[in-house]
Amino acid sequence: MRYNQAEKMETIRMVEGSPRSAVQTLRELSLSRSTFYGWYQRYLKHGIEGLVSHKRVPKTIWNRIPDTERAKVVRTALDYPEKSCREIACLVTDREGYYVSESSTYRFLKEEGLVQAPVFALNSAKDKFYQPTTRINQLWQTDFTYFKVELWGWYYLLTIMDDFSRFILAWKLCTSMETTEVKEVLDMAIEKTGMNDVPIIWRPKLLADNGSAFISQALKDYIHDHDMGLTHGRPFHPQTQGKIERYHRSMKNIILLDKYFDPGHLEQRIGEWVHYYNYERYHEGIDNVTPADKYEGRAEEVLKQRAKIKMLTIRKRLSDYRKSILIA
Repeated sequence: MRYNQAEKMETIRMVEGSPRSAVQTLRELSLSRSTFYGWYQRYLKHGIEGLVSHKRVPKTIWNRIPDTERAKVVRTALDYPEKSCREIACLVTDREGYYVSESSTYRFLKEEGLVQAPVFALNSAKDKFYQPTTRINQLWQTDFTYFKVELWGWYYLLTIMDDFSRFILAWKLCTSMETTEVKEVLDMAIEKTGMNDVPIIWRPKLLADNGSAFISQALKDYIHDHDMGLTHGRPFHPQTQGKIERYHRSMKNIILLDKYFDPGHLEQRIGEWVHYYNYERYHEGIDNVTPADKYEGRAEEVLKQRAKIKMLTIRKRLSDYRKSILIA
């Protein structure tokens, strides 16, 4: 129980005026002798003012992030305005070697007026196929999406994504949505991954929708010749290919901020986006590592390093706090 100044003074008067001994009186009051005599000594020395509680209030919270590290978070956000708070938190941890949580990052950026409402459209497609993959090159997702080039007309982007890692294996900006285009991009993906040189059991299955280019006999023959598998999403249910649908939506949210008057310019911007997506963008669906980290087998090491940085950061904050207490 904590006593205020008046209660301490009243207790001293009760003990002084009691016909019983101080020990007996304190026992009845359920008050220890050391506590009482501590009050009494301060009262005799300083009067009633000596009974004011001087609770020691820490000057710092032990887990408070230092201002220098807060400044790094803000500076990183200014350097990468396209990144979310989640991505900024991961970037600071990976590049600065100092752990900052997503919630703290959001708070700092909100205080600086750097957090705005989302301006991008969201896709509610499923994150997982009904049979989740367990390794790279087990399942490839593919789909077309379209872009308009001023004075040139419509162009069609075909992309092949590794389902397990979300890594973009191949893509092409096409003038049509024909099977020949699909076969050409598949050739690119096969050459990149070396699938022709692996045992048949390890070759991928291709997941596509029911567009004419994907259900043609020519594509079935191509798949058979390469000892691959082919499966189609349920009709009128694009969520089956949620990963590539979401990828195309995220890409369009950025690329369609500009207008294009030359197919070459559009192709260049797509190439820049693909590199950014594969090697720089932290993907929430794969534990906030990049698709390249996941595809190339670095994800586990990245996550271990982050856990180590988090532990060392928290230890340092606690150590700095204890030092500040001793100095105070």
